[in-house]
Amino acid sequence: MPTENNKTIPIGNKEVKCTNLNKIYWPEEQITKNELIDYYLRMGKYLLPYLKNRPQSLNRHPDGITGESFFQKDMHVASLPDWAKTARLYSSSNDKYIHYLLCNDLATLIYMANLGCIEINPWHSTYDNPDNPDYLVLDLDPEDIAFTEVVTTALVIKNICDELNITCCCKTSGATGLHIYIPMAAKYTYDEAKIFTELLAKMAHKRLPETTSIERSLSKRKNKVYIDFLQNRKGQTIAAPYSVRPRPLATVSAPLNWHEVNPTLSPQLFTMYTIEDRIQQVGDLWKGILGKGINLQKLLKEMQKV
Repeated sequence: MPTENNKTIPIGNKEVKCTNLNKIYWPEEQITKNELIDYYLRMGKYLLPYLKNRPQSLNRHPDGITGESFFQKDMHVASLPDWAKTARLYSSSNDKYIHYLLCNDLATLIYMANLGCIEINPWHSTYDNPDNPDYLVLDLDPEDIAFTEVVTTALVIKNICDELNITCCCKTSGATGLHIYIPMAAKYTYDEAKIFTELLAKMAHKRLPETTSIERSLSKRKNKVYIDFLQNRKGQTIAAPYSVRPRPLATVSAPLNWHEVNPTLSPQLFTMYTIEDRIQQVGDLWKGILGKGINLQKLLKEMQKV
């Protein structure tokens, strides 16, 4: 039976108007906008803790993964539902104040999905503590090199973290790479986080000089795994755990156990249709990322010895 093309979804005491539900978002797989919204309705309880109070950068795909897409940061407050929450923050790059959407509840998540937000991109910090990230990120991005080399790079970074006695968590990007997060507990600034992440990236590159790069220039990192530490800047965003990506198969950014980071790992295993069963089996593997943070001063001394 075909889905109603437009409907209002009641969520608690709120109502979200959803439109064009039969629009095909993934042409190859014939996945509709309605299926994306259903996914976020079911998965919201797992996703929302990683979005709470974080400014959102809306990556909108109103015509699906093969259509035009655009980013929206500044919301037209007057056109938002009266229950939607925003945060007014100054943007130095735009030299003006921006009204960022906050996604603190399921209704807002579905509102975003209805706008064509296939993926969900929160800040690393919260609006009330915008200069201090809750975690830092190393984005491992392969450039014409086998995914097994991404796995090798991630394991080298894990070894370094083990040597430094710090927690790190890994997830698939939902695209071609892996994301490694380290909890910071909002104790340090973005600049401090970036300095530490750059040191970590350089240590990993030193151990894998033939297969990794820390060069931003595409031409200088061909056939390498780019260890991107530049994601650690105020206002930068990265796909949240359990976020769908605008990629073939409707892949999802999936938290991993470290024993799963091995040569058999494939990001294509984790999709909109497999992640729920996985959570039932392994639980939410990402909880530690919002926990106790590192002691940066102590670590910088330890890194001189490693």
